[in-house]
Amino acid sequence: MRRFLRLSVCAAPLWWAALSHAASPAVTNNQDPGFGPAGQVEILASIPSPDPSGIVVVDNRLFLTFPKHDGDHAGPVLAEWKNGHLIPFPSAAFSASITGAPEKHLVSPHGMTTDSKNNIWVIDDGKIKGHDIQPGGAKVVGLDPKTGKIIASIVLKDALLPDSHMNDLRVDLTHGEKGTAFITDSSFGGHPALVVVDIATGKQRRVLEGTVSVLPDKGYQTVLDGQVLHFDPKNPTFPGGGADGITLSANSDTLFYAPLASRRLYSLPTEKLADFSISSEELAGLVSDEGEKGAADGLATDPWNRIYTTAADHDAVFRRNPDGSFELIASDPRFVWPDGIFADKNYVYVVLGQWTRLPRFHDGHDIRKPPFLIARMPISAP
Repeated sequence: MRRFLRLSVCAAPLWWAALSHAASPAVTNNQDPGFGPAGQVEILASIPSPDPSGIVVVDNRLFLTFPKHDGDHAGPVLAEWKNGHLIPFPSAAFSASITGAPEKHLVSPHGMTTDSKNNIWVIDDGKIKGHDIQPGGAKVVGLDPKTGKIIASIVLKDALLPDSHMNDLRVDLTHGEKGTAFITDSSFGGHPALVVVDIATGKQRRVLEGTVSVLPDKGYQTVLDGQVLHFDPKNPTFPGGGADGITLSANSDTLFYAPLASRRLYSLPTEKLADFSISSEELAGLVSDEGEKGAADGLATDPWNRIYTTAADHDAVFRRNPDGSFELIASDPRFVWPDGIFADKNYVYVVLGQWTRLPRFHDGHDIRKPPFLIARMPISAP
């Protein structure tokens, strides 16, 4: 059956909106004023190892995840950065344990978010490099940052495939008795999808698998570290693939998401996505193509419903305004593959993961250059 994406009203003229709203750069010579650093960038943390990915900030406390699917490590997999050190959170037994039943501790958490009550949620993909996902390893975990109490832990079973890569998540407290988690399964084996989990019951399912909005773009090309690269899943030269970046609108009525090897942004109404009676085929017909958003890994939303996107091929962070226009927040040569991103009313925070430099993209050579940096940029009300 053929499926069609409903184009949003603002999708077609996005480029014109961006041009008409953007201020002209100060041009003083015949060189490109867009080449080089721009914006206000502050480095919050410099981490020797391991390589961080997910990020949230709660009450000025910085929390990070350290997944293991691209390399095992001895450090914690969830930690608070405090006084220049990584402190396992909520405990070493839960976030730095390497023994015991996988469902009893974090294995390889990747994406992280907060809900509207400031609870922390992480998606554990359960994957350690060189090993299969063990039963109980892949799960959604909620934590109270004030007490460290685990408020929820839902093991992924029905929605999990052997090649799943549960990448990132957002939690919507407006649907379901205890909320609904929306997850991007980027997939290590070419089967990306969105995953929906009812937190109260643990009911879960995969949706949109095999449809345009979760798949990488055919012929996708990018420029990273000065090299022109083409997406080839059989011979990868950079992180690429399906559904990855994800964020909710400020009022949680819309979910935005995007494949990693794609420059398009898609959306769905959360009311429909959280309704298990609506089939995946029906959901595919409700997807809105929101137009281009650049090459983004992470997505985040601020209180004014503006979406921040990482832009690895520009060493930058962009902002999509509610009217569909885009603007540059900051660019910096230190922004080597900006990954996890988080926004509040004062700052947008980003993890600079250097994931493009992993051994699997460079004939077995790890060309990452620690330390790994965490940056923030100031924002304010429009």
